[in-house]
Amino acid sequence: MVAGRRFWKMTGSGNDFLFIDGRTEPFSEFESARVIQPICRRGTGVGADGLVILTEPTNLDADLALTYYNADGSLASLCGNATLCTASLGVRLGAVEPGGFGLETGSGVLRARIRAGLPEFDLPAIEGLQQSLAAVRPEGDEIRLGFATAGIPHVVIQVPDVAVSDVLGRGRTIRNDPSFAAGTNVNFVSHSRAGGWKIRTYERGVEGETLACGTGSVATAALLSSWGEIGDDVELETASGQVVGVRIDRSPDGVWKASLRGEGRLVFEGTLGEI
Repeated sequence: MVAGRRFWKMTGSGNDFLFIDGRTEPFSEFESARVIQPICRRGTGVGADGLVILTEPTNLDADLALTYYNADGSLASLCGNATLCTASLGVRLGAVEPGGFGLETGSGVLRARIRAGLPEFDLPAIEGLQQSLAAVRPEGDEIRLGFATAGIPHVVIQVPDVAVSDVLGRGRTIRNDPSFAAGTNVNFVSHSRAGGWKIRTYERGVEGETLACGTGSVATAALLSSWGEIGDDVELETASGQVVGVRIDRSPDGVWKASLRGEGRLVFEGTLGEI
């Protein structure tokens, strides 16, 4: 059932994914870590940060559904760049109309669109924003550290220069800190020489640094806004050199909402062989 299946390889600013269309063909085998891990493994598989299964939605407000698995086979409720790629691929496959559509995710139905040639979607309300953390304190030259859940949990650390941050070492330590029951992603952000912002991310499920993280960009933008560093619209340069954009909207009652825009590019499509 796996061998011979058509797939699409997509990238969102270097955060890459393998897509399976489960709308017309069986997909249950692709829900197993035994299958996901070798397909996503670089060097011997297709290579990806995660696998996305497209299906028909169960919610009447949605036009297309996606289920996202990390490269280790763990299920995630949301992945920002995978959602951007889904929006782009959904239009390419004729499953949705570019002007606006609903995507059913593990975090609910999210509104998406193609705007100025780029996919964009509205995230669930940002939850649990903390401008500082008692359990994890800044170390070394770290300026400050906060937390926010943008679909999934994120620690955000402002540093002088992300280029020299110990993303793997420090990221792994915080990701496994016992104060985060479900683990957490860890984002490092700093000013760029051009006057903007740069971001690097350690992702749980991948258990290493990825070239971009959509929900991490949203959580980072929310923390930067709460710290008074930015306004309501920011562009973040990812480790791949690609830029993602985040629009922040804070309602009078204190609810934080955001939209994410960025690349959702088809790299290639093909047919799976033996794994």
